[in-house]
Amino acid sequence: MKKIGFIGLGTMGAPMASNLLRQGYDLTVYNRTSEKCLPLAEQGAKTAPTPREAALGQDIVITMVSNDDSIREVFYGEEGVIASLKSGMTVIDCSTISPSLVKEIASAVTGLGASFLDAPVTGSKPAAIDGTLVFMVGGDPQVIEAHSDVFDTLGKKVIPMGENGSGAVAKLAHNTIVGINNLALAEGFSIAAKSGIPADRFLELVQLGSAGSKAADLKGRKIIDGDFSNQFSLALMLKDLKLASSLTDGMGMPSPMLSLAKSLFQAGASEGYGDEDLSAVVKCYEAWIGQTIGQKL
Repeated sequence: MKKIGFIGLGTMGAPMASNLLRQGYDLTVYNRTSEKCLPLAEQGAKTAPTPREAALGQDIVITMVSNDDSIREVFYGEEGVIASLKSGMTVIDCSTISPSLVKEIASAVTGLGASFLDAPVTGSKPAAIDGTLVFMVGGDPQVIEAHSDVFDTLGKKVIPMGENGSGAVAKLAHNTIVGINNLALAEGFSIAAKSGIPADRFLELVQLGSAGSKAADLKGRKIIDGDFSNQFSLALMLKDLKLASSLTDGMGMPSPMLSLAKSLFQAGASEGYGDEDLSAVVKCYEAWIGQTIGQKL
């Protein structure tokens, strides 16, 4: 089996690493907060004290960290991954970061004779646990195919997007839609609730009607129940919308819905909801209408 170094054991990374272990891969893990390595160690993973040592001697290095600053530290820090890369290795970055940084890292990695894939995911925490993530991948199709076994362990579908950086762009475009759809759901719920329509009945209508969406299916019941346990945090959604906004600014492309979504998620973060599920943005609407959405039959 391939030897894999896995860096980043947060909401998504920990279950992904666990799935690799269950499939029998030789796994070494690293996380900045070392305590998060302990459950994986109990499952049989080796642990490393630095990203450099997590990458040393591996066939594949997978990174899943939260933002540009963190990924820069993982690759370019004093104990970064770059120092361990050799010809024939492959780096698969599953983080959601800026496309410009992806291209920079890809150039550094390939300059050392290793391969690089930017492979962000969609599916949030439940799909990471179930191994049903969808990967949008930028990079050489032959490298993608060479590691299809790893992708098959972690997900249900790999969609090649083009050259390095295209996976990152696809993820930001995708999450722009996710953010906007969740705001649309919150706004529709608020109109119905303010008018006295029971939330359960309204959700049933949405799911059966033309307004049906993944947002309604995944977040509708959470909103009604007031369950904002984190599957993908509001803070991470805001981070992705900011990255998408920077991307469209650089393209000279108007993105009015993206701009509004960014502002509303910023409002949620300012109110202290950043560590909750992204569906907690509905709390901003609840404050505006002066009532909660959940109304039981």
